[in-house]
Amino acid sequence: MLEESLETEGILHDISLEVSNLEQWSSGELKKSYPPGSLVRVTAMGSFFDARYVAASFAAFASVNAGLAGLGFSLDGTTPAPPKGKQGQGRPGGGKQSPAGKGAASSSSEQLEDVIPDFPPMAGITPKMLRSFVQVSKGMFSPGLHINLTPAEDVLISARLQEGRQYLDSEADILLARYGAENQELTLVGSVGSYGSEETELPDQDFMKKDKTVSRGAFAEVMNSQMRNLGRIGFIDLPQHPGFSLIPFAVYRSIPRPGALVPPSY
Repeated sequence: MLEESLETEGILHDISLEVSNLEQWSSGELKKSYPPGSLVRVTAMGSFFDARYVAASFAAFASVNAGLAGLGFSLDGTTPAPPKGKQGQGRPGGGKQSPAGKGAASSSSEQLEDVIPDFPPMAGITPKMLRSFVQVSKGMFSPGLHINLTPAEDVLISARLQEGRQYLDSEADILLARYGAENQELTLVGSVGSYGSEETELPDQDFMKKDKTVSRGAFAEVMNSQMRNLGRIGFIDLPQHPGFSLIPFAVYRSIPRPGALVPPSY
């Protein structure tokens, strides 16, 4: 009903075709036509991502590998020596499991990697490597459910789904087990949040006034410029040029029927 009303008023625009055209992105035409605040609907191939699920999955892998080693087996066909001492020794807080039933979702963002227990290295995979992947995941995508649409090559439209707002509310491991981690056709309806920064150089980092006092506005801009730069190179959870972030109103996918697709299911 909301979409129909907005379309009738000419406020909501379906830009699925535009975002699939790489020329629209490279020319900047898309940004000019749909600046931040525009209400849009986008249907494209995309996937779900949650750093908590990454941590939970790696923790499960580590647990299975450690268990098999205890039984004298290995995932790579070798017979490894059981790990010395108890799991978790040798690193502060290492190997501590999250409360039962909660998986990695109940851990704080600073401790996601700690759910991965120690295990015998297998085919070059070590506990440190898996914990490092989790660290990178939670830095690039703040822990929580993200939808990443990839309508064109090297273009990402991202949406962070706020918890408690009925956006596919579920624990990370349950949700990804239901929907999978593969690409699938998804539709997002919402407001354009912001486009990725095109800045390649940091502005003047001076935030002091002539009277030797601090300019609060200048300091905030210096810090924000640093954040934009980190977002540009993909290090933190900000849109990356030429893509944009979307503030979601709804997310849905079509229900397939042999030979056709029925109307979208919300």
